Amino acid sequence: MKIVEFFKSTKNEMSHVVWPKRREVIISTIVVVVVSVLIAYFLGVFDLIFGKGLGIIINL
Repeated sequence: MKIVEFFKSTKNEMSHVVWPKRREVIISTIVVVVVSVLIAYFLGVFDLIFGKGLGIIINL
């Protein structure tokens, strides 16, 4: 019967959850996507710089 108690307590706890509004979810998603793109761009630029630098060093 422990599984029944688990589901009862889970249902009780879920009633205490404060779910975000649709607008908050959309804004948070946009922020995550923008930050991810900026970090990818930043890492890509550094990868390009270090790749070119390493190519120059190897070809000496």
